[in-house]
Amino acid sequence: MSKISQVFTGDISIVLGGEAGQGIQTVENILVKAVKNSGYHVFSTKEYMSRVRGGVNSTLIRASSSPVRSYVDQIDILVALSEDAVDHLKSRLSTDTLIIAADGIIKEEYKQIFNVIEIPLMEIATQIGGPIFSNIIAAGFISKILNIPTEIFDKCITAMFKRKGEKILKKDIQAGKRGYQLAETFLGENNLRLDIGKNEEIKDHILINGTEAIGMGCIAAECKFMSAYPMTPSSPLQLFIAQNADDFEIIFEQSEDEIAALNMALGASYTGVRSITATSGSGFALMEEAVGLSGMIEVPVVIYLAQRPGPAVGLPTRTAQEDLNLALYSGTGETPRAIFAPGTMEDAFQVTWKAFNLADKYQIPVFILSDQYFADTYYNIPSINIKDVIIEKNIVKTNKNYKRYKFTENGISPRGIPGFGEGMVVVDSDEHDEEGHITEDLEIRNQMVDKRLKKLKYMKKEALKPELIGEDDYQILLIGWGSTFGPISEALEKMGNKKIAFLNYKQVYPLHEDTRGYLEKADRTVIFENNATSQFSNLIKLETGFEIDTKILKYNGMPFSVEEVIHNMHSIEGGV
Repeated sequence: MSKISQVFTGDISIVLGGEAGQGIQTVENILVKAVKNSGYHVFSTKEYMSRVRGGVNSTLIRASSSPVRSYVDQIDILVALSEDAVDHLKSRLSTDTLIIAADGIIKEEYKQIFNVIEIPLMEIATQIGGPIFSNIIAAGFISKILNIPTEIFDKCITAMFKRKGEKILKKDIQAGKRGYQLAETFLGENNLRLDIGKNEEIKDHILINGTEAIGMGCIAAECKFMSAYPMTPSSPLQLFIAQNADDFEIIFEQSEDEIAALNMALGASYTGVRSITATSGSGFALMEEAVGLSGMIEVPVVIYLAQRPGPAVGLPTRTAQEDLNLALYSGTGETPRAIFAPGTMEDAFQVTWKAFNLADKYQIPVFILSDQYFADTYYNIPSINIKDVIIEKNIVKTNKNYKRYKFTENGISPRGIPGFGEGMVVVDSDEHDEEGHITEDLEIRNQMVDKRLKKLKYMKKEALKPELIGEDDYQILLIGWGSTFGPISEALEKMGNKKIAFLNYKQVYPLHEDTRGYLEKADRTVIFENNATSQFSNLIKLETGFEIDTKILKYNGMPFSVEEVIHNMHSIEGGV
């Protein structure tokens, strides 16, 4: 093979591909920390199959001179740990892609097309102690190419493997060094240069994923109870809360099923404790009755709904935005609720603590919609802004004449809790009067329905305003919500067309009152959604009467890439 001569400037995209069980996630955890601690901006996300062994999983890691927050198709360097990795990812490869692979796993046809470097991963790993060390050798190889100092790499290795004992740690450090040595030989024989600027300040940034940002928002909101049943991709939030429960005096309860999970959270909330449950689509389907219970007894709760493709179990480990309708229309009868969908780490933290405040104030269920892509995405940010956190207390001390469901102008009754004051706090899942006692008085029934629905009028006035990115005098308006933020915003920057702007929604219900004005101002509107029926555009039409012109929909279980957004915009008649 001819000598390789490549220069990577500004931004490099590295993908690790291999079977489940080969330690792809371990390499990701090491590299993202090492990249950030070396002064590069970093982004990573993963796609993986629903199996313990086999298949092909991949992780994307971007190192950049400037902030990067989105998935790209481009692969500059592919680290292939299994023979199927190249087949799995070949649609994303170009003739400029450098493939680094273990000896003997690359097909001859690929060697004629791509720049292939074969290194003796398994041979060296076996010398050190077994095939399990091959991923650390690969991590060391990539770290040398990225100019990551060995002391930073070794610290990352130590932080990850110290708990396994000194003997294992020494072998992991040795494996990393062998990877560095292999890369030194390779760089000495080829002209591969990295021209990506470093910034010392980045070393002090925090590296965080979507799950952790939401979990930190829960802690900041003074959430004290979580009940949940494990289900991908909501399980990482459950794990985060459980791991931090003792430090922040939180009770975490793994319930026997999803039905029990939401009912337990409502029970805790009835006593005045801020509570949350977490699940995914088919798990939430079991919770729907309790959503109606929350609305009827007017007990607040936050529901973290981490989306994945359906119906039923669908693609358990892939991503989607398919559960907006599920959250919006869940539960019997007609009761108000709010739905947030963060698209950045900063937004995830902010909307989470605000979700608890809103639930408490209006005594309603509040949803936080995430998805596999957002939950598993990592990147660096300077800090989390905790100065703006406000905890709004809405519990009153009851008197002897206390009425739990007293009629008020805004529909919000004074919320009492058992044992705090002299009054009786009576709740019932049947229709009830102001005191909480069951009634079949049809006039009271009308009044109670009207009372509950009044809240929605006031909630609309508090809805988060969508974020407009770009110039105010736009001609084409892109619309996105939740996790589409990264790909759309980066695509907008790369296109550089001042006549295109992006309207990003972090609260999708109730809609902000300015929504129709933003849409009517554009000559053409384009929405990007990870579902097949354009659920958000349908909601916009239902609420405002406005029909969005073009719907770009993706529902194969993968997120939008920056390149896809750009390609679709170029394909639109009258577009860019």
